[in-house]
Amino acid sequence: MLEIDVLTIFPELFGPFLDTAFVGMARRDGAARIDTHDLRGWATDRHRSVDDTPYGGGPGMVMTPEPLVPAIEALAGPKGPDRKVHVICLSPQGRPLDQARLVALAAAPALLFVCGRYEGIDQRVLDLAVDEELSIGDYVLSGGEIPTMVAIEGLVRLLPGVLGNPDSIETESFRGGGVLEGPQYTRPPVYRGLEVPPVLRSGNHAAIEAWRREQALNRTRARRPELLDAAPESRSDAGIEETKRPLGDPTHPKRD
Repeated sequence: MLEIDVLTIFPELFGPFLDTAFVGMARRDGAARIDTHDLRGWATDRHRSVDDTPYGGGPGMVMTPEPLVPAIEALAGPKGPDRKVHVICLSPQGRPLDQARLVALAAAPALLFVCGRYEGIDQRVLDLAVDEELSIGDYVLSGGEIPTMVAIEGLVRLLPGVLGNPDSIETESFRGGGVLEGPQYTRPPVYRGLEVPPVLRSGNHAAIEAWRREQALNRTRARRPELLDAAPESRSDAGIEETKRPLGDPTHPKRD
C-alpha cells in the first residue's frame, strides 16, 4: 500500500482531488492511504499562527519553525537514519521531479508532503525536519498544495492495478529511459483532411512498434533534446534502458 500524509494549512483543497478518478479509486480499494493534516492544529497561540515577518526585511511572510517542525516530527518522527517516513517539500528551489524520481518514491515505506505557503519556509525547518525538496517546474505558485497533488497523481498511477491497462504506463512519456511519447490517433481515419498514418492501420505489429519508437525519438530530439543528451550511449532505436535512483541519490539527468 502507498502511504502518504500531507501537511497543509488548506486541507480542504485536497477533498475533491482525493475522491476523484483513479486517486479516489486507489483509496477506496485500499491500494493507497492518503490523509491530510491541518498545520494549524499544531499552533500554540490563540490566533493559530503559522507565519511571521522575515528577518532582514522583505515582502510577505515566512512560515515559522513552530509549529512546522513539531507537526512534521509528530507525523514522521525526528529526522535521521531511523526515520521510516520520507519527508518532501515541494518548492521552486528543489531539484526537478521527474518520472524516475516518482518510481523511486513509490517504493518508499511512507511519504509526508509538506506544503509551504507565503514567501517560503524558514530554512531551519528544511534543515531540521525535511529530507528532500522537489520542484515541478521553473515557475512560482502561491503554495505547495497543487505541486503536491501533481506528485500524488504521478505516484498513484504507478500502483499495480490502478490503471485499466498496465501497458499504458510503459508507453508513456519519460518511461523507458526518458523519451517523450509519440503521437496517438483514434477514429475517424480521416478528420478535416488529416489521415491516420497508414502503418497504424496495417495490422503489422512489428512495423507499428518500430514506427512508434521512431516517432518518440524524433519528437524527443525536436522538443527535449537534453533528454537524449543525458541518456546512456546505448540509447538507440532498438530500445532505451530505464534509469532508477534510490531515495537518497542526489544525481539528476543533465539539464540546460
